[in-house]
Amino acid sequence: MIHLIVGNTGAGKTTYSNVLKEKNNGVIFSIDHWNKTLFLPDKKEHDGLAWFLERIDRAEEMIMSLIHQLEESSVDTILDLGLSKFDHRQKFREFALENSYQLKLHYLDISKEERLSRIEERNQTRGATYSFDVTNEEFEFKEKWFERPTNEELVDAIVLLK
Repeated sequence: MIHLIVGNTGAGKTTYSNVLKEKNNGVIFSIDHWNKTLFLPDKKEHDGLAWFLERIDRAEEMIMSLIHQLEESSVDTILDLGLSKFDHRQKFREFALENSYQLKLHYLDISKEERLSRIEERNQTRGATYSFDVTNEEFEFKEKWFERPTNEELVDAIVLLK
């Protein structure tokens, strides 16, 4: 089973993924951790969104190859990849369909105020789910970048509201 964890910045995707992992036989792929470990050390000041998206796309190729192994071993995959855009989610829906893998979307529909509060706290405390600071400017950019799942995407999804 592939679990798509969807929610805007600060929704609690990583925290939710960790809880889901404890309930299932699963492995989490968290793009924040991958970015911090593999990409941020090489990032130059002039590198922008396109630079990140290229690296994320390459990382996801590796993740997809690992999903095949996990599926063969009956281990769930928990994708904490942001999945902010319809097309990004569609990429994984098509991958699951092509390979006859089950897929479940989990949508964390958390208010902007709650998410901003969580981000500010995470930036200060740098707790277990902290990977890097999120500035107010980045938060507002991601707020506009995010595409809420469509009603069709939400059929049979798990939706958490707050």
